[in-house]
Amino acid sequence: MFLSLLLASALQAEAIGGYAGGCLKGGQPLPLSGPGYEVIRAKRLRYYGHPDLIHYLTQLASQTQQAGLPSLYIADLAMPHGGPFSSGHRSHQTGLDADIWFRMSDRPIGKGEQDSPAEWPLIDEPSYRMLPGRFGPQQLTLLKLAAQAREVERIFINPAIKAEVCRQASYDDWVGKLRPWVGHFSHFHVRLRCPAGSPECVPQAPIPPGNGCGAELASWLKDKPQLPKVSVANRRLPPLPARCG
Repeated sequence: MFLSLLLASALQAEAIGGYAGGCLKGGQPLPLSGPGYEVIRAKRLRYYGHPDLIHYLTQLASQTQQAGLPSLYIADLAMPHGGPFSSGHRSHQTGLDADIWFRMSDRPIGKGEQDSPAEWPLIDEPSYRMLPGRFGPQQLTLLKLAAQAREVERIFINPAIKAEVCRQASYDDWVGKLRPWVGHFSHFHVRLRCPAGSPECVPQAPIPPGNGCGAELASWLKDKPQLPKVSVANRRLPPLPARCG
């Protein structure tokens, strides 16, 4: 029944504009829990997405469960109608982005922690140094399953985590979808391609060919850029498409 509803709603849903300057029509809520996953920080109301994203996340959770992984913690998707958040991400505006934590249910989040759960960083962010015992077979399997889906356009992860994946799986085709970006030390950010039936969705440029484990990654690791501290008042957001008004 849930899948049938998703398929029907997908015919009416639209992702409009760009990932960092757009909105969502006909978005659907991700159920707050399901087989293999749980939504965290639900009071933010950031658990809406294009039906393609909802289907992707539920399928990924089923796949990780079948692979023997603990249940996933899923954080920000989009607001009910997309558009910019009042704080945090500049993207997540078209219902095609989702944050998935590296922390899983084998490190459970208690009820008192739901609204502001403690992150489980894989690296020491200032130094880009991997923390011992934080990235293992479970995390590699999770990234592999997340990236292999055809609808995934790219996945943003910290450059140090990308380097660790390159050390372990550089010859795998899916590794090229992992794009280094600042932050993302305790989660990764999945971005789906523009869906069918969304003619006003603005795609990103295609990712470069190859696995991304060479000079580009080396420059990130050399420079060690950090996430800038920008107040909400000083955020400069692109204008939204007319249909988002």
